[in-house]
Amino acid sequence: MDLAIIAAKQVLQLLLMILAGAVCCKAGVFKPQDKSILSNILLYLVVPAMVIDSYLVEFDPETFRNLLSAFGLSILALAIGLAVAVLATCRVAKENRAILRFACGFSNAAYMGFPLIKALFGSEGLLYASAFVTVFNIALWTIGYGIVSGSASAKEIIHSIVTCPCILAVALGLVLYLGRVPVPEVLAGPIGTIGSMNTPLSMIITGATIASSDLKKLLQNKNLFLTLGLRLLVVPAAALAVFALLGVSGMVPMVVLILEACPCVTITTVFAIRFHHDEELAAGAVVFSTLCSIITLPLYALALTAVL
Repeated sequence: MDLAIIAAKQVLQLLLMILAGAVCCKAGVFKPQDKSILSNILLYLVVPAMVIDSYLVEFDPETFRNLLSAFGLSILALAIGLAVAVLATCRVAKENRAILRFACGFSNAAYMGFPLIKALFGSEGLLYASAFVTVFNIALWTIGYGIVSGSASAKEIIHSIVTCPCILAVALGLVLYLGRVPVPEVLAGPIGTIGSMNTPLSMIITGATIASSDLKKLLQNKNLFLTLGLRLLVVPAAALAVFALLGVSGMVPMVVLILEACPCVTITTVFAIRFHHDEELAAGAVVFSTLCSIITLPLYALALTAVL
């Protein structure tokens, strides 16, 4: 129950930041197209700094074992999500199937998940969250990219993985953590400060996305509610059921499951435009799953405390 209450309070704070972003966008403080600039700052600077900062802790054998467990459970959770997405969309029209599977199979772990994990579990939780996001990015740029593009060359996949800022940050973080490399405060301080920008900046971008969308038009897409149901309800429930059957418990599985229960990843819209899929379905999935997650994430946190 405590976890659910903390999650509800944190989600309310995130909602207020989302509203701030929406108001700024509507008031003309920045234009909707400026979101790409903010997103690049978040992707290439803020999130990597936050990930590296999570590794700037004293090496502990138990924490390292938990980190390895986080990698394994992340692979399992993502596999469950993708399997549900594929099986549940077999009867969807072929032209909508790819983008729907992508939207249901991949969560917005970095934008919505990291702020929540930091509030619930602190820096140690972020350490395990970085494992999930590493596995997530590898899966997104291999399996996910193949789903939406119809084909993907090995060269494109490898390039996407080795140039992903978050994966590079995890690699550097692991070197510092496992090598027990001392990082002077003159470097650690700015890294931590920049990393702390993740929550407000990601929520401002989310708010701008919502403010610049035609919500009424997006609601008219017949596949939208199927996407929301799968992404926010069925996939998290299936992952929780499998974890419960395996008998896993503690912080690590909770971190992984909360990240898997986040709304549709924002790059869904970008891929829909790039590969000529249903853009309205993609935009609606991102916008409305984000709005609905304000309710579903605290409820899911309550379910975690009851089951695990």
